[in-house]
Amino acid sequence: MKSARLELGLVLLSLAALSAGATTVVNHFGWTLYYGDAEAHLNIARRILDSRTPGYDQIGTVWLPLPHLLTLALVMSDRLWRTGLAGAIPASVCFVIAGAFLFAAMRRATESAAVALASLGLFALNPNLLYLQATPMTEPVFLAAFMALLYFTVRFGSTQSLRDVIGAAVASLAASLTRYEGWFLIPFVTLYFLLAARRRRVAVGLLFGAVGVLAPLLWLGHNWWLYANPLEFFNGPFSAKSIYQRQLDQHMTPYPGDHNWTSALHYFGAAGVLSIGWGATSAAIAGLFVAVLARKPVFWPLLLGLLPPLFYVWSMHSGGTPIFVPSLWPNTYYNTRYGLAILPLAAIAGGSLALLGSSRIRILLAILVIAAGAGPWLVHPYPGQWACWEESRRNSEARRAWTKQAASILHASYQTGTGIFTSFGDLIGIFREAGIPIREALHDGNVPNWMSAVRRPDLFLHARWAVAMSGDIVATTVQRATMKGGPRFRLVQTITLRNSPVIEIYRQE
Repeated sequence: MKSARLELGLVLLSLAALSAGATTVVNHFGWTLYYGDAEAHLNIARRILDSRTPGYDQIGTVWLPLPHLLTLALVMSDRLWRTGLAGAIPASVCFVIAGAFLFAAMRRATESAAVALASLGLFALNPNLLYLQATPMTEPVFLAAFMALLYFTVRFGSTQSLRDVIGAAVASLAASLTRYEGWFLIPFVTLYFLLAARRRRVAVGLLFGAVGVLAPLLWLGHNWWLYANPLEFFNGPFSAKSIYQRQLDQHMTPYPGDHNWTSALHYFGAAGVLSIGWGATSAAIAGLFVAVLARKPVFWPLLLGLLPPLFYVWSMHSGGTPIFVPSLWPNTYYNTRYGLAILPLAAIAGGSLALLGSSRIRILLAILVIAAGAGPWLVHPYPGQWACWEESRRNSEARRAWTKQAASILHASYQTGTGIFTSFGDLIGIFREAGIPIREALHDGNVPNWMSAVRRPDLFLHARWAVAMSGDIVATTVQRATMKGGPRFRLVQTITLRNSPVIEIYRQE
């Protein structure tokens, strides 16, 4: 017992040091908010407290709430908000939690610290994950919940304790309030408890299932209460499904994998290899054979690890999730980071290679497995080789450029209290960078004030400034107000960059 606690303590210290170092480097070089989603998650959390209409309804729809709620404790610090650390710190803590639960789960499943260490090394030394855990992204939060779910289910296999069922249910709740693949896990884990329980099977299965399903029910209720549509996150105007359908209506080529299982597997597999690297991929493939021979010790961890990749392949096939990789048409990066969903499976399978030897040589095998996983990244040790970093850099170049220019203009000219009419989304990054609180802006999350200003700008549009993307509802509203005898806005700045929307800044005369 004392030895196990010492092992776990060393693991926690090592993970914390690794996480802190990576987060410091990422923030130092200004990479924390390269992902547009990272910017959005940070600002959603901020607007819950910093808004003209602060409160629960600012959580919004589509994105699940837990990552935003975890950020609340830090996001009201202007420094942490402006640097992005308010969202990065919770993600980093979740990375440490995920690694610790993975180690503990594999330690218990295989009764080998060496196997657990090999799995942890493949997981924690992945540079794409180290980058994501240093940003306000949801993947590290989900991984913390997922690894906790793995640990409590593995532990239940030997203890048969209701405490482990409750622990797994709480982990499932956290996963299901973070990412939708958490919903996908619920029936499979319920079935696991039904089969693994040696007594009171139905009661155990019902306990987990009843608690686990609370998260989806909560989100359905949230969407019904705020939007009068329980499926607003799925089929509302801002849902991935609706956005995709509008693109198809404009004759866009369907996403790769849309109703094509072969293509979906091909693209997801390519994203997976890019995300975890050839070394970890090779170790995982070899480890699968060892794990099959070992059978019982790692069967359930492998099966659970397989579920998130299956979810993404299924989602691609249904047309709701695009994944682009540079080696396949259209030869670009988009949602490439979803390939990291295969990392837990790869870590579990690759770590199982250490089962090959006797207990005396397993630590050597573990070191070799970790070296195989980390080695290819060290051959080319620069961020351009990390798919997640490169994806975020390429896809944010124009946004970062116009954000900086617009922020510079507002920082120099805006007077607190005069108000800005804008829309919530990428444009809010301008105010974060300029150091202007979100409550200074009237945006589409401020219903009904926003709707009043849009419908009758002559009566309800009192902001002195407006920031818009050319042709959007903000731009058309201020132009209509000027033409119909309402407040007169003058276009004071147009920011035009290649492959980006035109940004327009208006000021009331």
